[in-house]
Amino acid sequence: MITTYKNPVYPYHRPPELDRSDVRHCPVVIVGAGPSGLAVAIDLAQQGIDSVVLDDNNTVSVGSRAICFSKRTLEILDRLGAAQPMLDKGVTWQHGRVFFQEREVYDFNLLPEEGHRVPAFINLQQYYFEEYLVNRADELKDQIDLRWMHKVTTVDSQAERTLVSVTTEDGDYQLSCDYLLVADGANSKIRDILGLESKGQVFQDRFLIADVVMKAEFPTERWFWFDPPFHPDQSVLLHKQPDNVWRIDFQLGWDADPEEEKKEENIRPRVQQMLGEDVEFDLEWASVYTFRCRMMDNFIHNRVFFMGDAAHQVSPFGARGANGALQSTDNLAWKLARVLKGQAPQALLETYNTERQHGAKENILNSTRATDFITPKSRVSRLFRDTTLELAEHYPFARSLVNSGRLSLPCHYDESPLNGTDDDGFPAELRPGTPAKDAPIKQDGNAAWLLNQLGDRFVLLLDGRVESERAASLGAELRALLDKQPDLDLLIVGPAPAELSELPRSRVIDDAQGSVRERYRLSGGAGYLVRPDQHVTARWAEVSAEAVNSALACALGAHLDEVEKRYATA
Repeated sequence: MITTYKNPVYPYHRPPELDRSDVRHCPVVIVGAGPSGLAVAIDLAQQGIDSVVLDDNNTVSVGSRAICFSKRTLEILDRLGAAQPMLDKGVTWQHGRVFFQEREVYDFNLLPEEGHRVPAFINLQQYYFEEYLVNRADELKDQIDLRWMHKVTTVDSQAERTLVSVTTEDGDYQLSCDYLLVADGANSKIRDILGLESKGQVFQDRFLIADVVMKAEFPTERWFWFDPPFHPDQSVLLHKQPDNVWRIDFQLGWDADPEEEKKEENIRPRVQQMLGEDVEFDLEWASVYTFRCRMMDNFIHNRVFFMGDAAHQVSPFGARGANGALQSTDNLAWKLARVLKGQAPQALLETYNTERQHGAKENILNSTRATDFITPKSRVSRLFRDTTLELAEHYPFARSLVNSGRLSLPCHYDESPLNGTDDDGFPAELRPGTPAKDAPIKQDGNAAWLLNQLGDRFVLLLDGRVESERAASLGAELRALLDKQPDLDLLIVGPAPAELSELPRSRVIDDAQGSVRERYRLSGGAGYLVRPDQHVTARWAEVSAEAVNSALACALGAHLDEVEKRYATA
């Protein structure tokens, strides 16, 4: 029984389609009002695209479920206008500790560098996360038609459009759309309707999630035990959530009976043995789960796009499920917006599949390795694990071999066909295909953040320290380019001559602490082209308008062969 949160009940509204004789056509229909569905709807709305969101329920998730949100996810949500409530409510952390049997073997810091708007991670129950996304979607209700208790029953997927049938308490109706985005969860009904599969493996182990309410002296860190004395031969994970709720994961073994293990009379002794007899607690929520790692062979079927758990599912250790899902919506929205606006060929959409298949495989690989390390299934693998932990206590090299769930990191699209020029002399962590890095700046004399100046549009980040002779010619080149490319903004790291600072759609930022130039290794006239999803697409030691124009065309998929579009096949 959850005592610290009351699920909101969202109202059902009679659909206007019941009162018209024709089938309404929409640019985008989204199935599922969970994290993926809501995030992509908000992203599209901010980029001028209307959507209808259909959900067969009338509330947010029941139980805490996903709780661990990474820095990159928070940066995406900040761009969507939804991060601040999460930062205000969530438990911030960046340190973790690893224990083996009765002792701590090492600790780690996930964000030792200062000067970032958001932390390495926050812990926040999924129901809060979804509620905040619903609130943000309601602020954009002129462009997001969010419909509760509307269940999709059939899908007719064709090469040029998709037709969906929807049932409600007042009757059934149909919608036609240019693109159908599916975010209806791991057991996707839409995937089943279309006869598609999500392939992978189920790991032979079970884990108990126990969320308990208690006032404890544990710090706000991630603690992971291998073979602890209070739960021998198994593993345990401890995390703090808001409202004095603590998440405890107990490894149970494959032979455990899920229904028996979920009973409070069986959970309570496990928790008490871990915390000590004197610690009082209340059980808030419990669930037993099995590790699953699986994904679809193709996230695109005609004009139907799969996202989140419907497309790819990973084991929970490493916090790669929800965080990976948000990186997928971030990847898709800007591409879909530009195709619908006629600014890019439809072939650009295939790169959603290319780039996010890479991301999903990376997440599944890390999740599988974590599972193998946490739950060794042979004497040899157990010996390797225990020896590694013994060495990690004394030797830093061994710590990189310990895998208690490699935590979610931003995906790097190194082989993306959208990547452009990469000159020498820049930091490897900001190469084309990687997400831009935050830094403190000043904007109009006020403290601000670099990433808040990026996103939703293409941005050329330019070091404005250009000599006057070069500034005149570069300014003229860039003026012509900006006139030609209305989707491009110019962000100048000042100071900058008037020939650059007075260009249309240009802004000058004050790198007061020098962090931007240091992190991006900028020199006068150097620059980066950043995509609308804040990923670097090209960079130059000496910017020219011709090179920027070419990279922009590449990032929009002008060179892609439309014959290879998989979504255009029956």
